[in-house]
Amino acid sequence: MHIAPSLLSPALRVIRNYHFWLVVVMFAIGLVLHYPQQILSTDLPSFFSFLGLTRHAAERVFLLLPVTYVGLIFGIKAGLSSLALALVIMLPRAFLISLSKPDVLFETAMVIVIGGIVNLWFHVHHRDVARRKSVEEMLTKIIDGSPISSFVVNKQHKVTHWNTAIESLSGIKKEEIIGTDEQWRAFYTEKRPVMADLVLEGSPANEIEAYYRHKCKKSNLTEGAYEAEDFFPDLGEDGKWLHFTASPIKDNREEVIGAIESLQDVTEQKNAEENLRYYLQEITRAQEEERKRIALELHDDTAQNLIALLHQLENFLSGKIKLPVREAKALWGFHEQIRDVLQGVRHFSRDLRPSILDDLGLLPALEWLTGELKSEYGVEASLKVVGNERRLSQEAELLLFRIVQEALRNTAKHAQASRVEVNVEFDENKITATIRDNGIGFRLPENLGALPHIGKLGLAGMQERVQLLGGNLKLKSELGKGTIVSVEAPV
Repeated sequence: MHIAPSLLSPALRVIRNYHFWLVVVMFAIGLVLHYPQQILSTDLPSFFSFLGLTRHAAERVFLLLPVTYVGLIFGIKAGLSSLALALVIMLPRAFLISLSKPDVLFETAMVIVIGGIVNLWFHVHHRDVARRKSVEEMLTKIIDGSPISSFVVNKQHKVTHWNTAIESLSGIKKEEIIGTDEQWRAFYTEKRPVMADLVLEGSPANEIEAYYRHKCKKSNLTEGAYEAEDFFPDLGEDGKWLHFTASPIKDNREEVIGAIESLQDVTEQKNAEENLRYYLQEITRAQEEERKRIALELHDDTAQNLIALLHQLENFLSGKIKLPVREAKALWGFHEQIRDVLQGVRHFSRDLRPSILDDLGLLPALEWLTGELKSEYGVEASLKVVGNERRLSQEAELLLFRIVQEALRNTAKHAQASRVEVNVEFDENKITATIRDNGIGFRLPENLGALPHIGKLGLAGMQERVQLLGGNLKLKSELGKGTIVSVEAPV
């Protein structure tokens, strides 16, 4: 009879396993304990008679030992098979020898139930261990094979993985840091929280990210960025921008068991962003200087020439008493038109660069702005100031003025609002300007970067100016419920 090698090989492995023979010995002992008189021809009803036990309850409990051992070593299928073998050993005594069958059957059933529960628990435990091992192996392959600098910490905040990319970046070898819970924290300054800690402590975000700069000298960093000194000292004097991403690692019960943190050198990207921000700043500064120059020329040249022309026309008309009525009316009509043009030039000049902003500062300029809104568009406007009022840098005041000016212009032209409130709040390290109207509102895009694409060029310009301030712009608008524009900037 031919036996397939595929079936013979597992059987040989089991037979060669010393655990198998240990189980055989335990079952043999259990069999002898159950039937000492039949197997050993002894007069003792039980080996435990000296303890006053004659119903073989201890012998039945003893069979839990090999059943449990099989479930632990060989798994659930072998455990259930051993449970069946234990039942085969116990039943003949229960039905053929025992004088108290109900008690014996109950004890036998309890042994089977307990053995089954223990085997089931071992099975669940083995499955969880196998899954955890599988996740660990997969994680090891992903981390070690990734070109991105990455490391993993477990629930106890100890490093479990440290790939070669981060070895090169940090200069710390894997064997020096695996299993430690303090050395890896040296990468972080006290100026920011350790992101892996935030993940392990249950941060609601699925992913936490930030940018940090080695030996960064600037303090006006954008939101989500922290100033870090002496981070990775081998990176050089010029420093590098590093992008950190921390994400939770969860088990099959969706419980956080660790966190993975990745670091990417994004120096070129950040330098490009900084260059773009610098160019935008220079363009804005040049634009404002040109506005100022044109406003001065309109005020000092064009407006003065128009005033002189008005005076000449008035003198001409007053000196020509016998001028025909038709020509006189025409000349006075020209006078009115020149006066209207003069008013327009003055308004345009103030709009380009109000002198009150340069002379008195931001708050008086905002008061003038809200007053103009009421006189020109009939919109009730109010200004409220909270905190200790103080002058800001000329550039900051100019940018904030332009932001509020654009917000009020949008309100007057598009919002169909009857009332708008401007609140300015001074804190110790920041200033917050909030513009709230009761207009028709509009639908906001999911990303503020999409503002230019949907025709919101004014809002896009506000966003650019806020970035130059190193601040944050928040927009909230609902159809029929008005719009809130909030600007927060460091001072």
